[in-house]
Amino acid sequence: MEADKKIEQPAFTIEEWSFREMELHLDTLAQTESIFALSNGHIGLRGNLDEGEPHGLPGTYLNSFYELRPLPYAEGGYAYPESGQTIINVTNGKLIRLLVDDEPFDVRYGRVQDHERELDLRNGVLRRNVHWTTPAGRTVKISSVRLVSFTQRAIAAISYEVEPLDAAVRVVVQSELVANEALPPQSADPRVGAALESALESEEHLAQGTAGLLVHHTRVSGLRMGAAMEHHIEGPPGMVTASESSPDVVRLSVTGRLKPGERLRIVKFIAYGWSSLRSRPAIHDQVRAALSAARLTGWEGLLNEQRAYLDDFWTRADVELEGDPEIQQAVRFAMFQVLQSGARTEGRPIPAKGLTGPGYDGHAFWDTEIYVLPLLTLTVPSAAAGVLRWRHLILDKAREHARELGLRGSAFPWRTIRGAESSGYWPAGTAAFHINADIAYAVTNYLEATGDIAFEEEIGLELLVETARLWRSLGYLNTATAQFRIDGVTGPDEYSALVDNNVYTNLMAQNNLRWAAEAVQRHPEKARALGVDSQEAASWSEAAEKMLIPYDERLGVTPQDESFTEHEVWDFADTAPDQYPLLLHFPYFDIYRKQVIKQADLVLAMHLRSDAFTPEQKARNFAYYEPLTVRDSSLSASTQAVLAAEVGQLQLAYDYLGEAALVDLHDLHHNVQEGLHMASLAGAWSALVAGFGGMRVQHGSLCFAPRLHDAIRKLAFHLLFHGSRLRVEVRATEATYRLLDGPPLRVSHHGEEILLSVDGAVTRPIPPIYAGPRPTQPPGRAPAPRESHRSS
Repeated sequence: MEADKKIEQPAFTIEEWSFREMELHLDTLAQTESIFALSNGHIGLRGNLDEGEPHGLPGTYLNSFYELRPLPYAEGGYAYPESGQTIINVTNGKLIRLLVDDEPFDVRYGRVQDHERELDLRNGVLRRNVHWTTPAGRTVKISSVRLVSFTQRAIAAISYEVEPLDAAVRVVVQSELVANEALPPQSADPRVGAALESALESEEHLAQGTAGLLVHHTRVSGLRMGAAMEHHIEGPPGMVTASESSPDVVRLSVTGRLKPGERLRIVKFIAYGWSSLRSRPAIHDQVRAALSAARLTGWEGLLNEQRAYLDDFWTRADVELEGDPEIQQAVRFAMFQVLQSGARTEGRPIPAKGLTGPGYDGHAFWDTEIYVLPLLTLTVPSAAAGVLRWRHLILDKAREHARELGLRGSAFPWRTIRGAESSGYWPAGTAAFHINADIAYAVTNYLEATGDIAFEEEIGLELLVETARLWRSLGYLNTATAQFRIDGVTGPDEYSALVDNNVYTNLMAQNNLRWAAEAVQRHPEKARALGVDSQEAASWSEAAEKMLIPYDERLGVTPQDESFTEHEVWDFADTAPDQYPLLLHFPYFDIYRKQVIKQADLVLAMHLRSDAFTPEQKARNFAYYEPLTVRDSSLSASTQAVLAAEVGQLQLAYDYLGEAALVDLHDLHHNVQEGLHMASLAGAWSALVAGFGGMRVQHGSLCFAPRLHDAIRKLAFHLLFHGSRLRVEVRATEATYRLLDGPPLRVSHHGEEILLSVDGAVTRPIPPIYAGPRPTQPPGRAPAPRESHRSS
């Protein structure tokens, strides 16, 4: 796998609703396999070529289907996790091989006259068209269309066509299910997932007519999965089919002769299912039943369902941009991929890479709640609720983890698939307790956006209570100063660890404690069932009220943590460009004791807890932290874009928008081969909607303070809020708010309250802002100037 190659630009044509690759580049095949990945949140198919070879990294994934692997330590310690959960490459149902007059179709042989792939964001399919001349001189046209169904959760399907162009040929098409594919060696980068060889053990294999089935289980975790396929074949008379199976392979072969003007078309339906509890016969029947439903719907029916699902999504969620076609395309790609990651999770997580690759071992982190769920909460709230239900499902494991640590409540794992802590580095794992407040924040954000009282009582209350209990036992009330302190924790910035009173952590914990105290008053019976009494709830309110938020009077800024601004500043001048990311070139010991920031931390606090800072404090803080932030994480640029826009640094915000939106499409972090960065993709939406759109959810209301960069002539976006559908349209000097449907909605525009109804739009002027000098970044770490990337 060419892991060190970078996608050269322009790799894709710029279109409003498609990503089209006009020429195949084998040296970046792994990267484009991630970009062309299809998923519905349950099934994930990397964009591998139909014939399977060549490939960068084969990949077929089922959400939360994992194997266990040992976590080695040079020296063990109390409460260190002994094993980690790792997503595995499951049975590959994408494979369709072709032989033309005994010559296997392989783009490395013969001559590829043209090769086009297109990811269609409106129809939710991946198309491929190839004209290939065999080594013997016969030319054929090969076309395929692939989808992973949003409406039939267990189903993927492929339409595959072959047509000779210059002479009659004999063709053989082999459609396969293959388990335990060989995987290429992985990088030593710790952000790359572990590859587990032959993780699946066969239980059943079956080939019957044009159908086939494999059932396997994992060797250690004991999970069982099934994959099945069925086919619809169209071609001239005389086609012959044959099928065979072995423990790891099922193959259907279709053989016949084709003349120019004739074609062979095969529609392949693929079904997947897995369980930790169900028996082999039950899994067998489950995938066969899913296939039966897909065959009843048919290929055209699946296409129609897919288009209808996406039409509904784009009606509720689309972002429109005039002035920068590349960003317009990129933000729609980002939203499509985030939708794919979360549409049908239904009680399972959204991993950091979605289901586009094995990066980070398929784990979910805090960035799901903080970066991904804000987009889904305001566009597809049911998907956001599904992820929070997953957090609720793993609550017992979080309680157990808290007890291990000598704490009350629940301590959620830093990285996990099904609830067990899988981080082997506790200073940046277990000590990053802010994940618990992040989950609570996602709950409160969902409740503010939806008013879903039933969800609050069933799911949200218990999450808020258990996380509040954690903070009350992790922190303590210093009676001498009458301040509530949270010491020895790690905030979002992973270049600082085990610090006292990280401001982000304290502010988010404060939000958690306040909401928990208020929620138990709304649901007294459920609160009593959870063992909450008035004294405990009062202790949460007291801790929130007395939460220590450090401030550096000397510098006039908010320190990232209590002593951060007292540390020596990192020697940026003597840090070479090839020494980034710092974590791969310097010891953490050196990094932790310096003022250097991997990703937005205090700046993120100013976004999420905007109410805790004055405009003047935001401007001063932003100017202080910009020269210290190296953005060695893909999470950072979008947050910096949001705050840059808020404080009036519109060119810098525009530059950061470009970085967030193009992090995968331009492979800016040189690791897109391992999967897409879901949080950064969602961050592109935030940079536009929360940044230039100035959107915040505060006290149960939508607030807007929009401002555009000169290059953006118009920004329009759609939101769902309390059952109402809103369109916001921003231009250089004014913003228009239109309620498209639903009950009347009260919003604010730069502090002015507006009542919207479906009767008409409301337009308000945008007041000017006077920004100070543009802040600098560490040498060589400034975002690329956006103008140099614009397309006309």
